[in-house]
Amino acid sequence: MAGANSTHGLMTTAEIADYLRIRERTIYEMVSRQQIPFTKASGKLLFPRRLVEAWLEGQTELPDARFAPPPMICAGSSEPLLEWALRQSGSGLAILTNGSRHGLEELAAGRAMIAGTHLIEPDTGRYNIDALRAVLPFPDMLMIHWARRVQGLLVARGNPLDIRGLRDVADRGLRVAVRGEGAGSQILFDMLLAREGLSLADLVLAPRFAESHGDLAGMIEMGEADCGLGLAAATLGFLPLWPGEDFDLVMRRRDYFEPPVQKLLAFARTEAFARRAQFLTGYDISRLGEVRYNA
Repeated sequence: MAGANSTHGLMTTAEIADYLRIRERTIYEMVSRQQIPFTKASGKLLFPRRLVEAWLEGQTELPDARFAPPPMICAGSSEPLLEWALRQSGSGLAILTNGSRHGLEELAAGRAMIAGTHLIEPDTGRYNIDALRAVLPFPDMLMIHWARRVQGLLVARGNPLDIRGLRDVADRGLRVAVRGEGAGSQILFDMLLAREGLSLADLVLAPRFAESHGDLAGMIEMGEADCGLGLAAATLGFLPLWPGEDFDLVMRRRDYFEPPVQKLLAFARTEAFARRAQFLTGYDISRLGEVRYNA
């Protein structure tokens, strides 16, 4: 686009018409209706480029989340093996961990490509399918099994307090680190407490929520809490409470075939991945990649 004014951030009527690919007559009509940013100098119409660009951005309609490509984000639950694999595989997927339910909500809003989830339905003991159907609006949802995990009470190394179980924790007033609302581990913890005739009201809670399994382990190591429900950690003691938890990856069927997901799943079939799962302990990866739900 030529013109001295345009080089200084101002466009003439002819230049703005060319810029917007419409007729000059339409520009005059838009000015008369005050539908476009303009200024007058010595009776001449001028159009500040910066304001025109901001006006155009404001007129832009964003695509429906059902059709727009999602950002390369894996949202949902904190999962140590998954987070390690996402980095090692070169998938390019960023990690956003804020609980299983939040991950499904991010996926539903088109703000994530994958959601990692382990939400149990207390009445049936079934994992993830009920939550997926309740939260996600898309007709092409796919759920891939990641791992079966053991959950239990994390305690200090050597279990110096000789913690025997949830009833013991409640009776002795030991400090418990808990996860936030919507976290799969917290839903499971509430269910396990109920089976013992307990609730969170019967426990002495740590002063803050644990943000992840790693954060929970750190709280125990630093003396902020005596125990909490989580995954086995090499640096801590562990009392198994729930042997069969399904952790799954939820995504749109179209995204399953994209390079980020395929790189992650290909890496999950390597010997290095198997060794890492064995080192972390408490993982059964024999069904990894199995389709658990296909809408």
